[in-house]
Amino acid sequence: MEQKELQLLVEKISVELFEKPFKHKASFNPRLRSTGGRYLLGTHNIEINKKYLEQLGEKELVGIIKHELCHYHLHLEGKGYQHRDQEFKMLLKKVGAPRFCTQLPERKVKRSAIKILLYQCAKCKLSYERKRSIDTSKYVCGSCRGKLTKMKEIILE
Repeated sequence: MEQKELQLLVEKISVELFEKPFKHKASFNPRLRSTGGRYLLGTHNIEINKKYLEQLGEKELVGIIKHELCHYHLHLEGKGYQHRDQEFKMLLKKVGAPRFCTQLPERKVKRSAIKILLYQCAKCKLSYERKRSIDTSKYVCGSCRGKLTKMKEIILE
């Protein structure tokens, strides 16, 4: 799908579902990473993440366009256009738009292994478990101010 096809699709959805024209620019933005699209308040343009079309298909793209058009039309009418606003939630439900887009398969983080670091005070023998490493030259025991030493690293599956 090219920019022109996207523009025509947005205009078509706007007229069919909202019964109002979309008079601004819709485009693909390759810099978008964590969101399916965004409505720009200053220019009233809509930017779409093309990865959603490529990885999840046209149905997901149409959902994102509906969502961004909800922001667009409510903002132009001076109504509540933010996610938390009741008018926005009602319009989403009316047109069948998702509140949030599906997460891209490539963005899902696999957290199978958890690393735990064990430190012990050389003076009072108090043990500390941490997920992040500690600079032992900078930090000392919170109980007796003794020197900390790294004992071992445990990896949990």
